[in-house]
Amino acid sequence: MDIISTERLHLRVMRLDDAAFYLRLVNEPSFISNIRDKGIRTLDQSRESIQTGTLASQEKFGFSFYLVEGRTTHLPMGICGLTKRDSLDDVDLGYAFLPEFCGQGYAYEAALAVLTHTKNALPIKQLAAITSPTNERSNRLLIKLGFIFQRTTLLSGDSEETRLYRLVLKP
Repeated sequence: MDIISTERLHLRVMRLDDAAFYLRLVNEPSFISNIRDKGIRTLDQSRESIQTGTLASQEKFGFSFYLVEGRTTHLPMGICGLTKRDSLDDVDLGYAFLPEFCGQGYAYEAALAVLTHTKNALPIKQLAAITSPTNERSNRLLIKLGFIFQRTTLLSGDSEETRLYRLVLKP
């Protein structure tokens, strides 16, 4: 299912045949250090995570993490979208890109498109976003997107603190 297109990107609901890409993404050292080690090590585990995570979220809430691909190349670059975490009151914006696509403005472009889509098409009034305190690029990106730092907190099940941001979309 197509969700959003921008000048350079296309965001769509992930499919089970995206398992190889997702497996690579979640095992990148940058993903593990900045987000977490999801413990996904096989294609079957990757498909299961897409099925029970992304696709289940899309069905239940009408949103999920979307696969971000080049608009003309259709080459998978990363993920960007929304999730509802039990440990947060608000829906959470998140993103992750393969290293070769970092530093080129793709995360900003994709996140801005998700924010616009959320504001215009979903009944969500405000969003949260979380980052590792040491992930300076993501901390700067969230501020550029209009998020406001709230506090450093320890989410349930985590052993390290995270930075919590909020963005009001609709008064």
